Amino acid sequence: MRAVLMAGGSGTRLRPLTCDLPKPMVPILNRPIAEHIINLLKRHQITEVIATLHYLPDVLRDYFQDGSDFGVQMTYAVEEDQPLGTAGCVKNIAELLDETFLVISGDSITDFDLSAAIAFHKQKKSKATLILTRVPNPIEFGVVITDEESRISRFLEKPSTSEIFSDTVNTGTYILEPEVLEYLPDNTESDFSKDLFPLLLAKGEPMCGYIAQGYWCDVGHLDAYREAQYDALDRKVKLDFAYREVSNGLWVGQNTFIDPTATVESPAVIGDNCRIGARVQIEGGTVIGDNVTIGADANLKRPIVWNGAIVGDEAHLSACVIARGTRVDRRAHVLEASVVGSLSTVGEEAQISPSVRVWPSKKIESGAILNINLIWGNTAQRNLFGQRGVQGLANIDITPEFAVKLGAAYGSTLKPGSKVTVSRDQRNISRMVTRSLIAGLMSVGIDIQNLDATAIPIARTVIPTMSVAGGIHVRVHPDRPDYILIEFMDAKGINITKALEKKIEGAYFKEDMRRALIQEIGDVAYPSQVIDRYCTAFEKLLHVETLRNSRAKVVIDYVYAVSGAVLPQMLDNFGADAVVLNASVNKTAMSVTDREGLLTQLGHVVEALKANFGVQVSANGEQLILVDESGFPIRGETLTALMVDTILTSNPRGTVVVPVHASSAVEQVARRHDGRVIRTKANPTALMEACQKNSNVVLGGSGETGFIFPQLHPGFDSMFCIAKLIEMLTIQERSLATVRSELPRVIHKTHTIRCPWTAKGALMRYLVETHPAQNLELIDGVKICQPYDDSWLLVLPDASEPLVHLYANSNDRDWADETSRNYRARVQAFIERQQEQHPAEV
Repeated sequence: MRAVLMAGGSGTRLRPLTCDLPKPMVPILNRPIAEHIINLLKRHQITEVIATLHYLPDVLRDYFQDGSDFGVQMTYAVEEDQPLGTAGCVKNIAELLDETFLVISGDSITDFDLSAAIAFHKQKKSKATLILTRVPNPIEFGVVITDEESRISRFLEKPSTSEIFSDTVNTGTYILEPEVLEYLPDNTESDFSKDLFPLLLAKGEPMCGYIAQGYWCDVGHLDAYREAQYDALDRKVKLDFAYREVSNGLWVGQNTFIDPTATVESPAVIGDNCRIGARVQIEGGTVIGDNVTIGADANLKRPIVWNGAIVGDEAHLSACVIARGTRVDRRAHVLEASVVGSLSTVGEEAQISPSVRVWPSKKIESGAILNINLIWGNTAQRNLFGQRGVQGLANIDITPEFAVKLGAAYGSTLKPGSKVTVSRDQRNISRMVTRSLIAGLMSVGIDIQNLDATAIPIARTVIPTMSVAGGIHVRVHPDRPDYILIEFMDAKGINITKALEKKIEGAYFKEDMRRALIQEIGDVAYPSQVIDRYCTAFEKLLHVETLRNSRAKVVIDYVYAVSGAVLPQMLDNFGADAVVLNASVNKTAMSVTDREGLLTQLGHVVEALKANFGVQVSANGEQLILVDESGFPIRGETLTALMVDTILTSNPRGTVVVPVHASSAVEQVARRHDGRVIRTKANPTALMEACQKNSNVVLGGSGETGFIFPQLHPGFDSMFCIAKLIEMLTIQERSLATVRSELPRVIHKTHTIRCPWTAKGALMRYLVETHPAQNLELIDGVKICQPYDDSWLLVLPDASEPLVHLYANSNDRDWADETSRNYRARVQAFIERQQEQHPAEV
């Protein structure tokens, strides 16, 4: 017997899941509905299947092909021009149907006994047998009445409440004799329920109803779609699972890793090649597709997650549907009965409210609250560049494909034949991204000077000596171990300007990239003596005799992330004793908690060895935390003030450059030494540019970013900072603990508040309009200053996240506490008013 699989539907009531997928290909338990139907047919020895297709026909045809992989023989009939209706499309293939055949809908889940229904049809000598079932609420379906002989006496397609005369409904599965098709006109739209069956009834043709036992669900809308999944997990319907049942009610695919600390309740399905992170909570009723990544501490309460989705750390999914390739970022919430279409992105800490539908390829901004369906357009294209270079989740945002295109976009802004340096940290992920960037650059005719695994200060030092147009450095993000950071530098080694960032973004998004001819493809060279050049420049700026006489002992912790550890060797050459900890390279980046543990360990080692001080180096040679001789860590604002004090003590009347939010201890220290303080925007590029543009700058940066010594190179350099610190402490005959004890006592409080992107501008305007102009500084954010005092409060919007940061600074603790408290309440109230006025912030 042949079966006709009705697979032409577009599933409009299943939107947004069926915008790019025909309804029969929507997955139940990670298999398309059509595959479950074919498995049912096969169980009843029906192996010849003709699929009638109309909407996106290639999707189903490409999946099943000739059917041999599924144990059946598949042929296809495509309605090319207009849909012919359920009966018209079968009439169209009448020449293939020369014996009793079965018609089955491609959008229902069932385990009916088809063999019994076929036997019934033959016993009754029926021309058309409708397989019926009983449902509690028949309004959605065609209602059918049969007499005591099981002959159909009456039916009504989708009745109103007042018209209901039976709970027995048409399931869209029919057993037919070929001659009934003769009642239908050729190439004309017609329907079984509306046209053919009423005609057969009027003509007195024998037509029966077989009331089937078993499960049936018409997956006609989103609620039914979720219910069918839950019913299948609860074994209310007999379906074939695609995976092995590893314990009662838990099916897990091949090559899937579930962290031992994760909790998975039954029943649940987890597909092939999945990664379930630490402390993930998966509630019974959850279905997870193939190639899905679930981040640490995520909470999944009965969601249906399709193939290729990525769920970030601490995300919450509740009884929702997350379609193919969608990303739900860190701490986002997708609530009950909501649907996110394929290839969409839900930003960090965003919330999709219950029953909201998001169509495919949409982007929900970080921190947004979406209360309405998102159908038309997508949100503004994401900028490639953030506050600091191009950054994103490793191998998720920053993939080889992305990096190739980014390299080509950057290279296309340069003249053909230009040279660019490329360097990286020692992580495998950085190696992969760097090679992809190189491929993109070469494809547009750019030559590469490959510095390979190199500390970023070394790269910045040698770039001005190499006649290159600029440089790229790739590393694991200093603050996010799951992120990659790609920084672009100009010919001087300074991070590129906003204008050049916009040019690269324009080339990337418009795909406006040239292609080099074969003979013009870029070349790759590996320059020699790179480290020697850095060491030579390094030595010229130090009093080597002072270092040799210091006999200093320093403990250096590289936190398992060293790139070009040249410092210990150089210090040894200078006669200083460098003890190195954790200098091997781990495959995975260290978390903040792990780094804190190593910092404590460093303090103990410094004390035990009676070292002058210890230093924890991070950010591939840019940043550092000091540990004084008693094992006490020095970081943040204290480290900024300490470095300013030691440098200005040796360089009185010098200029220091710090970010706008640095503590006023900097000014108080500078006044002791007749020094000058320049404040800049709170980003690394602004600090670098200010250090180069202003004269007599002896130090730039902060404890947060690292420190710049402009005479060496324009970037941050923890290695030179350590050597310079040894020199200055030796000359000044001071210890770190002594310097720290002499620093001004300034109260510097910080607090972060979530603020939607759309409210940031309004908040800044509100603050400017409600304070006297003479009390304001607008270098970056809004700084409200107290006259005749170093006290101030700064409200600074975050450049990369939907956040604002509050900094309260004063010599008076009570003032700092009260001001911080007042402005937190004031800013929070303003943001809440904005959200009430604009409830759907997308």
